[in-house]
Amino acid sequence: MSLTDKRCAHGAQALEQAAIDALLPQVPGWAVQGNQLVRSFEFNDYHQTIEFVNALAWMIHAQDHHPELTVRYRHCIVAYSTHTAGNNISENDFICAARANRIYDERATA
Repeated sequence: MSLTDKRCAHGAQALEQAAIDALLPQVPGWAVQGNQLVRSFEFNDYHQTIEFVNALAWMIHAQDHHPELTVRYRHCIVAYSTHTAGNNISENDFICAARANRIYDERATA
């Protein structure tokens, strides 16, 4: 089952490094920075950035898994970690990263 077919689970536990390393290739553009899964999404202008953030907000709400967002004029940095996993990386973070990539890719090809 692909990550985008999964749903976030309440009480997700921290992943071991081997599991993180195995999942990382499934979310192109994302990187581990400290205890977070992070990606910067680039856009042509502020309007496109906000459109992405709004679409992302719908997915975030549906998954009930909320990232740290940094919104700038032409990019948005999304950083995930899981509180129930001691603010470490869980499978929930990878699920949402894959879904964020799909949202971004759909806009890039529209």
